[in-house]
This record gives sequence, C-alpha cells and structure tokens, in this order.
Amino acid sequence: MTLPEVSYILAPVFSRPDRRWRTIGPADKYTIGETVKVRFEDPSPKEWSGVTAETGAWLRRISEDEFIAFSINCRHLGCPVRWEPGPSLFMCPCHGSVYYANGDVAAGPPPEPLHRYPVRVRNGNVEIETSPIPLTTNVPV
Repeated sequence: MTLPEVSYILAPVFSRPDRRWRTIGPADKYTIGETVKVRFEDPSPKEWSGVTAETGAWLRRISEDEFIAFSINCRHLGCPVRWEPGPSLFMCPCHGSVYYANGDVAAGPPPEPLHRYPVRVRNGNVEIETSPIPLTTNVPV
C-alpha cells in the first residue's frame, strides 16, 4: 500500500470530530427549572452523503445564566429517552433504562450517563456544541 492509501484508510481514526456551536433559541424563551426537547441540525451525516437531518436534545435552564443539555439517545442501544417531569427522570422505553435529572444512570443496562452537550449563552441565544456522538459504548469482548 502507498502512503496516500494508508492515510485515506486511517483518516477517520485520527481525525478530530467536527464540533460546532448551534443556536437553539433565545435564552428568555426557556423557564428556569423546566426541561424541554429542542431540535438542531444533526452533526452526524457526512457532507458527501447530501443528507441533512435534524436531531434533538433535552435542555434544562438551571438559573438565569446556566443551562444543561443532554442527548436524547440512551447510552445502552440508542433508543430515544423521554423526560418524565413528575419523578424528574429520563426514561428509555426499550429496555427500562432510567436516568436521574443530572443524566446519571439510575437503573437498567446503560453503561454510562447520558451524553452531555457543552452549553453557552451568546448574544442572548442558547447554543450547544455538537459533534457526532456515539449512541452506545463499545465494550471489549
């Protein structure tokens, strides 16, 4: 194999993920203490595919200037989790995974907490930093 061929094959392994700040909406739109589902352009599709899709995140306003955001996908097998405001838990309908309000595992099979997105408020808008994320964790056999 030539060096260009090896570079082409190994590029995905050594390349840094495409990270971008995405505007979610005006900060004053969100109520302190409330968890809501928000949508943004999916960072996973590759440019060459010609496909653009939307995905979601769970966003909670903690205080006047602080927000947290979680992936909507369970870390077990990637099923979408739902927010249950009564018990303040994220729940996965597929295999009974349950997460606390801070994203930590409460019960079930997930090996890790919900993926957490970096969040900032800039020019009055809430932004989350996205990159392609793993839906599940690869456990060595």
